[in-house]
Amino acid sequence: MPETSFWPIRIVGWAVRFLPKSLLSPRQCVSLLQSGLLLLGLFILLFSVVAVSHSTAQSADQSPAHALAEQGTHHSHASSSDHEWEGSRQGVAYSEFNHHLAGVFLLLIGLGEVRQALGWASLAWSRVLLPSALIVAGMFLLIWSDHDAWPVGSMTIAQTFGGDDPEVLQHKVYGILALAVGAVEFARRVGWFDHTLWAAPLPLFAIVGGLMLFAHSHGDHPAAHKIALHHAMMGTMAITAGSSKLISGWRSRQLIAERSYWEIVWACLVVAIGLQLLIYSE
Repeated sequence: MPETSFWPIRIVGWAVRFLPKSLLSPRQCVSLLQSGLLLLGLFILLFSVVAVSHSTAQSADQSPAHALAEQGTHHSHASSSDHEWEGSRQGVAYSEFNHHLAGVFLLLIGLGEVRQALGWASLAWSRVLLPSALIVAGMFLLIWSDHDAWPVGSMTIAQTFGGDDPEVLQHKVYGILALAVGAVEFARRVGWFDHTLWAAPLPLFAIVGGLMLFAHSHGDHPAAHKIALHHAMMGTMAITAGSSKLISGWRSRQLIAERSYWEIVWACLVVAIGLQLLIYSE
């Protein structure tokens, strides 16, 4: 077998190696660079679409009179700004933007997983969509999940992670878990982690994240009931998706054909959650 050819299909792991044994061939280097640039361009395009829609909504909500009134009462309302944020126009826009951006990341993950579940040989680079999207989403949550939380808000790091606000703490925990699972999945998919146990963090993250959504509350938000219903639906799908992925890995050694059906269930549910997040509203 040539030095740079793909490895044969294995019972566990990826059917082909993510990287060839040698990257000395100029054609291979160009192909890898093109795949990376295409992935980066897709991220930038989707992020730009969400950002533009967010800015449009923000500009429509802020009138000159509202800006003057906000400037005149900024000092007197500083102590109650956190309470007034929930359900306000700015608070709703901020929350919806975060949910829509999460939907973009999940759609990228889901489309990459659909390709894998269907066994398409083309676009093999898309297997890194899941770990890349998880890592970027985790970094975003750790920095911008909440306007008043560390590091962008007035809360200190001790207040943010100390449980003063359970909603903020859950967002940061999601970010840490997404970063950790994304790093594990990347290492597993490029062949650095070969043991089958390394496949467990991803489905367990989906199950734990789904369970956490049932306890996720937006406090005194006027649309708290509607938000709780959204979270319950997403939590149910996340638990089902994680369970399907877990079963897929567990039965991979016995029933190769059946494994693909569980993979398809997993991938389709991830896409469904992404679509639900894209239409999320408060």
